[in-house]
Amino acid sequence: MLLDFLDALDSTIMEPHGLVLLRHGSIIAKGWWSPYAEELPHMLYSLTKSFVSSAVGLAVSEGRFSIDDPVASFFPEKLPRRVSRNIQAMRVRHLLTMSTGHATDPTPGATSRRDGDWVKGFFAAPVTLEPGMRFVYNGAASHVLSALVQKVTGQTLINYLTPRLFSPLGITPASWEADPQGISTGGWGLMLRTEEVARFGQLLLQKGAWDGRQVLPSEWIAEASSRQISNRGQDPSEPEHDWNQGYGFQFWRCRHDVYRGDGAFGQFCIVFPQQDAVLAMNGGVGEMYTVLNLVWDKLLPAFQPSALPEDPGAEAALRTRLSGLALPSPPTLPVSPLAPHVSGVSYVMEPNERGIRTLRVEEGPNGCALSIREGKTLTRAECAYDGWHRGESSVFGPTMQPLAGHVAWILPDTLRFTLRKHLTPFVVTVELAFNADQVVMNARMNVNFGPTELPSVRGKRP
Repeated sequence: MLLDFLDALDSTIMEPHGLVLLRHGSIIAKGWWSPYAEELPHMLYSLTKSFVSSAVGLAVSEGRFSIDDPVASFFPEKLPRRVSRNIQAMRVRHLLTMSTGHATDPTPGATSRRDGDWVKGFFAAPVTLEPGMRFVYNGAASHVLSALVQKVTGQTLINYLTPRLFSPLGITPASWEADPQGISTGGWGLMLRTEEVARFGQLLLQKGAWDGRQVLPSEWIAEASSRQISNRGQDPSEPEHDWNQGYGFQFWRCRHDVYRGDGAFGQFCIVFPQQDAVLAMNGGVGEMYTVLNLVWDKLLPAFQPSALPEDPGAEAALRTRLSGLALPSPPTLPVSPLAPHVSGVSYVMEPNERGIRTLRVEEGPNGCALSIREGKTLTRAECAYDGWHRGESSVFGPTMQPLAGHVAWILPDTLRFTLRKHLTPFVVTVELAFNADQVVMNARMNVNFGPTELPSVRGKRP
């Protein structure tokens, strides 16, 4: 059945990156699709929110505040001149349940303020509804929770949680982003390894107990993972799905009496209380419901109440499969005769919205490098003809980060670069079509918060 689940992932999900499955406290399956790997952390996006919830639960258990405290009382310096009745009525529990009274998500406006004060931006957004009335997904509310914990403890969330949560579980966070004010981003920003996410899920399953120690309060986990507010739409005929089963304290309820933390593009921590199981997954998936549907269709029926009979052959086949997981490799094709004529040429690009000024391809003995100048910044990505070149690059991104790159001449006049930013969900495919002294660059992403197809950019030899 596990092999069937892996088959379904490979045939249905274009970008599975890694998974760890636990049953009765033991790892029964783990694997990563190469070039993703066990030792690499992965961007969690909104799965971060569930760790923020844990920080709030710990701070509450330490008596630092109550979830029924007014939010405004913690941030008098961040409030607008006129504090509305709805802002005055907003409680910490409303942040936790994303029922703050905002009719629309205030996150885009809060995070784009020129002064970089996201908390002030949260309060500046109109609070037109009575808090507690309606669920509206709200990353800024999660960020205010982070700011609240940081204010009352004097520590960023990563520092606050390290001795209380991370260290007891053997978790070493790779990083946690911060806003311009130095506050750990509450709605996203944490990076962990897949197995570390699974340990967090196991802690939740064990009601906060770990190696004989109560790491998280069991009462908090019970509340956080329970349905605290409805998140169904206004249409009573809306079909059942995993985003309308109710919301807890920064956790989603699922069908089948399961709950989860999740993050954009396929980051999951799924807890099965009745089956005594946890599934942690990372990926680069556009339609996350497809992953959950496979879990319910393939994996959930496989959980049995008693031990299965020994099957050494099936176990050996599963171990072989898990150790050999790999995403489809791009083709290894002959190098075009055009290669020496375009190598080393800095093409001057026409004005474009990305600000790409020049583009350069440099052939090497085993691969090819792509160099792009955007404004004053020059980025370079090394790629291999055979397999993946692992290195670092800031191409198509603001910072240097690990990258696995492949390159192939897919046509005599067309060169394709596949750039896997393998600590993230993102894969960028760049195709360069050469014609005489001209080049046309087309680029696309597997997933994105905006368009996945980037506008074509043309250039020519200087």
